[in-house]
Amino acid sequence: MSLSRSPSPVPGGGWASPGLTNNLSPSGRSSPTKAYAGSNGTPVMWERQKNMGGAAYQSFSTQNQGFFSRHMRRISSSLPRFKADNTHGAEREKIGHGRWNMPRLGRIRGITGRMSRRTKMLLAFGLLFLLGYIIFYSTPLVYYYRRTSWLGGGQKFVIILAANVGGGVMEWKGAREWAIERDSIRNKKKYVAKWGYDLEIVDMSTKKRYAHEWRESWEKVDFIRSTLRKYPKAEWVWWLDLNTFIMEPSKSLQDHIFDHIEDVTYRDINEYNPLNISHPPADPYLDELSKSPIGDGNPNSIHLMLSQDCSGFNLGSFFMRRGTWTDHLLDVWWDPVAYEQKHMEWEHKEQDALEQLYTAQPWIRKSTAFLPQRMINSFPTGACSEKGNDPRIHYDQKDRDFLVNMAGCEWGRDCWGEMYNFRELSYHLNRSLWERFKEDLLCWIWFKLTGKKVKF
Repeated sequence: MSLSRSPSPVPGGGWASPGLTNNLSPSGRSSPTKAYAGSNGTPVMWERQKNMGGAAYQSFSTQNQGFFSRHMRRISSSLPRFKADNTHGAEREKIGHGRWNMPRLGRIRGITGRMSRRTKMLLAFGLLFLLGYIIFYSTPLVYYYRRTSWLGGGQKFVIILAANVGGGVMEWKGAREWAIERDSIRNKKKYVAKWGYDLEIVDMSTKKRYAHEWRESWEKVDFIRSTLRKYPKAEWVWWLDLNTFIMEPSKSLQDHIFDHIEDVTYRDINEYNPLNISHPPADPYLDELSKSPIGDGNPNSIHLMLSQDCSGFNLGSFFMRRGTWTDHLLDVWWDPVAYEQKHMEWEHKEQDALEQLYTAQPWIRKSTAFLPQRMINSFPTGACSEKGNDPRIHYDQKDRDFLVNMAGCEWGRDCWGEMYNFRELSYHLNRSLWERFKEDLLCWIWFKLTGKKVKF
């Protein structure tokens, strides 16, 4: 059958590929022959390469050159993947068809893959710093590492807090007294947990230490001795009355006092001497060290540190150091003979007894040092207020005094009111940046919008 036109797309006949166009056979065919020869009778290129074998092909390999070749895998791994739907027809229009499925791991790998080496190093150091901060400052682990001698030395300090479960001889505790004890204990527990110290809560309820006497408030001598036995690694004990509140928990005892004890203490009582004690003693039989107003001047020989208020020695907050000197002092301080003879004259009980021992015993003066009262024992304005506010005694918010002792609040003052005010003030002064943001900005915005005061 003859065709009126050639099936070839090329005008005049023939095929586009050279090997497919043949001379017309005598029969008049225009289709390609099986010889697959070119128009000039030569085999096509791919046929020639086939006859020569695979070794004749030129090799081609990338050298990983160029941006696209180097980053193709990274770019493709970070691209979102389209999740196809198997439904057909109208079902494809349903909600949820064709959601973008971006794997988190691929997204993270894509982001980090595009970072430079320096950026990765900075990011790694930042993450390590954040992890270390969380572990060592925001977990209970901080208590244990700060107890070690080479990271904090917290195990050298024990806080003795005087509680009073029974309420004493004069009265039983009511709701306010329970609230004071609760806040005071919570305050000390948070402080020791932060710095790795030990806390010993002792019961100062009335007990007969001897068959014929009630020694209320004298028990502190016996409790100090038992605490030193209970904590053999402790070097210092810090006695605190119940009506005390640590205002600056961010300060450790080491930073506040013990790392520079020779700079913050004084041994010559004449620097502040409300009792007018004659110092130094001038008895002719004493040695030169006992006659010195500052003892030997060595801070390692200090075994008792206390402060003085307007009336003399104050034992609401004081420190004692483990040692033979301390053992001797506790023995004579607790001496039942002295108590039997003088307890009717000593209005402030064990406090007056220590003043008497300091005055009469030169060996006690050599190892006793004094701290400025506002350093460990600030008073509220109601205490020692006969002469008005004394900058050496009363709490000053501007100086951020370390501790407040509401001494004597049970005699005509509101103990719970003072405790509550100082507790709130301490919280306000020691707020974190996040707490300041919430309470100073967000609460203010909410108040402006609604007219209501809130506390986040």
